[in-house]
Amino acid sequence: MEAKINFLKSWLGTGTINIFGQAFSGKDTVGKHLAEILNAEFISSGDVMRATYANDQGQGFWEAAKIGSTQAQWMPQKEFIEMMTEYLARPELNHRPLILSMVGRWLGEEKPVMQALRDDGHETRAVILLNISHDEIWRRWDLAKSPDSRNLGRADDDERDKVARRLTEYRDKTLPVIEIYREMGLIVEINGEQTREAVFAETIDKLYNFAKS
Repeated sequence: MEAKINFLKSWLGTGTINIFGQAFSGKDTVGKHLAEILNAEFISSGDVMRATYANDQGQGFWEAAKIGSTQAQWMPQKEFIEMMTEYLARPELNHRPLILSMVGRWLGEEKPVMQALRDDGHETRAVILLNISHDEIWRRWDLAKSPDSRNLGRADDDERDKVARRLTEYRDKTLPVIEIYREMGLIVEINGEQTREAVFAETIDKLYNFAKS
């Protein structure tokens, strides 16, 4: 495992790995662990929105995000692209690899996001796709609502209709993005219906094989 990780660090350089998957697929869990072992910066869209909100100049972006969130939808595309482009240009991200959690998830966002990454020296090297079934999504949703859950979902995941709307948005607006990445030869598919340890082990193995191919 250590040899594979060292190889991946060299292969990734200052590049980017973007992680995609449906609700409750474990994107952030895998992403944070991957960032830790690859000495990379983990970035989710939520992180970007919070950092943008901390800057007085970002109030408009934050308001757009809140409007989208109340409808269990994503923020307007124009504002999202502007926000991400501005964030990715931050000097503290220079010379660091990035692990993203489904950044640029809607059709039409993928190319501006990839261009912004490229402009700042973070070429997209791979896109991990965590696959889980709808039955597994709802099993994990039930689990997340139990008193002893480990908070598997977002704050608005207590409402079934909002989760269902997110799944519809994923089908209609994110699956086409994944197909674009697939055509580019960037997709690395992972079985997300395993233990966390098994998911991560498969991620390292498949990324290693992908990087060597």
